[in-house]
Amino acid sequence: MNSQVRGGTRWKRFALVMVPSIAATAAVGVGLAQGALAASFSVSGQDFKVRADELVGEDLIQYGGIAEGHDLHGKPQKHPVTISGFKKATITNMCQSLVTPVPGIGNITLKLQTGHKGRPAVADNIYLDVAELDADAKFEQLDIGVAVGDKSHATKPQPGTVSSPFAFSQRAKTATLTNVRQKAWATTAGTFTLPDLKLRLLSGDQPCYQDEK
Repeated sequence: MNSQVRGGTRWKRFALVMVPSIAATAAVGVGLAQGALAASFSVSGQDFKVRADELVGEDLIQYGGIAEGHDLHGKPQKHPVTISGFKKATITNMCQSLVTPVPGIGNITLKLQTGHKGRPAVADNIYLDVAELDADAKFEQLDIGVAVGDKSHATKPQPGTVSSPFAFSQRAKTATLTNVRQKAWATTAGTFTLPDLKLRLLSGDQPCYQDEK
């Protein structure tokens, strides 16, 4: 997957959040040396919510990035995100939702549920662009402050999303996230197996979880 690094935007600091598209983790404040780290495609004008009881990821790599696209009116937008990659992730009792305003009808919620009958969802070579994350997290063999271009880790950065091989990243052999609540802009995976999949269109605003007030 290839993308272009777009210049002109400098994000001096933002919260770097551990994630798995369908889940995520702890926050680390980082400074990006230069430019934006571009997502591998133009994202839609809507983020989506993910809830999961547990996500267990293997060979995590995580670094800062920018998801670029347009809002629903066509205006260009840039979203600071955490790009998290896993060789493999298993997700238990996952819910993913997107609420869309439909003229003349009102809000319609697209809701996907999987991994809720004793068989978790499984993703290989998954990368997540996450904006917000709440979860309980446990990491094993954690290294913080590794150069994103360091070649000793099993999972490599997503092609085309790194502006400098010397930029900040962190990695872990395993990451276990429980009680996951996440907002994301994009997810890509080599394969994503969703057992007992349920996909529904629901009237009104019925996301997988409500934002805290």
